[in-house]
Amino acid sequence: MPQRTPLYDAHIEAGARMVDFGGWEMPINYGSQIEEHHHVRRDVGMFDVSHMTIVDLRGRDTPAFLSRLLANDIGKLATPGKALYSCMLNEEGGVIDDLITYRMDEHWYRMVVNAATRENDLAWLNRQAEGFDLELAERAELAMVAVQGPGAREAVIRILASDDAERASSLKPFSAAECGALFVARTGYTGEDGFEVALPPDEAQAFWEQLVANGVAPCGLGARDTLRLEAGMNLYGQDMDTTVTPLESGLAWTVAMGDEREFIGREALERQREDGVPRKLVGLVLEGRGVLRHGQKVLTDAGDGEVTSGSFSPTLERAIALARVPADTGETVSVDIRGKALPARVVRPPFARNGEICDGIL
Repeated sequence: MPQRTPLYDAHIEAGARMVDFGGWEMPINYGSQIEEHHHVRRDVGMFDVSHMTIVDLRGRDTPAFLSRLLANDIGKLATPGKALYSCMLNEEGGVIDDLITYRMDEHWYRMVVNAATRENDLAWLNRQAEGFDLELAERAELAMVAVQGPGAREAVIRILASDDAERASSLKPFSAAECGALFVARTGYTGEDGFEVALPPDEAQAFWEQLVANGVAPCGLGARDTLRLEAGMNLYGQDMDTTVTPLESGLAWTVAMGDEREFIGREALERQREDGVPRKLVGLVLEGRGVLRHGQKVLTDAGDGEVTSGSFSPTLERAIALARVPADTGETVSVDIRGKALPARVVRPPFARNGEICDGIL
C-alpha cells in the first residue's frame, strides 16, 4: 500500500487526483495541469515533496566522506548554508542518483535524494561510510513543501516570524538556513525562484493552509514534471541512471575533475573522456504537430538515439523533449512517432526559465 505524506488530507480536501508515485500516494493535479504550470511560471505555486528523502550526515569525517562520494567537489561549500548539486556515481561512472547537499556547519551536512531511489541510496551511503567517523540519519519524519515562482519568496516570507523572515529574505540562490523549526532552502526543480521548506509533520498542514490563504496555488506532480523539463532539468530513471555517466547526460558541469581529488567513478569518467564520449543529451523542439514521449526513437545522420523525457510545453505551446543521441548529431533530426518520421530541431536546454522562453529556442 502506498505511503501518505502529512499533507494527504489537504490534497483530498482540495480535490486532488492522487496517483502512486514511487510508493507514495501523491497529487498529480488539482484540476488543470496546464493552469498549475502557468501559476508557477507567472506567479506562484506549491508542491508537496514530502516523499523526498532527507539524510543528515554528522561527524568529523563527513567532509572527507562526501569528497569521495560525490562527483562534484564538496569543498566548494566554504561557508555554512551553501548548497551543491551533484551526482553520486558507481565505480563504472553510472549515476546512482542526483542530489543536493547542504553544508550546515563544519561537521553537519544535509542531503536530499530522490524518493524512487531511497532504498538503493541509503544502502550505498551506509556501505561507503564504513571506516569513516560519521553518523547517517534519515529524517523520514520531516515534511517538505516546494514554493516556486516569481512570487514564491515573498509568499513564504510573509507568513514567517520577523526574525525568520529576515533570515529567509537574505538567502542567496543555492543556500539554506534554519528558520525556527523550518529548514528553508532557496532551491527548486522548476526553473523558477523560490524555496524548498522542510518542517515537522504536525506543522505542515497549517503551513500549507497559510500559503493557500496568501494566494499560493497547490500544484501536482504533473506540472512539476513539465516545469522541470522546460527548465532542462534531468529526471532520474529517464534522463539518467546507472547505465549512463554524467558526461552523457548533460551534467559534465557537475563533475569536478580539476584537482587530484579521488571520488567514486573518477577513473571511469577519465577513460570515457580519453576514448571520446559517445553520446550526448540534447533538447528537441518538434517542428510540427505531435507529442514527444519517453522511449521514442530519434533518427539522426550519425545513428539512432532516444527521447528520454518528452511532453507538450505549456510555455512554448509545442512539443519538447530531452534526448540522448550520438555525439556527432547535427542541428536537425527526426523522431519516430507512431511510424512517422517527424522533423525536430536540436537545441541547447533550458527551454524556459524565470518566466520566459530562453534565447535560441524558438
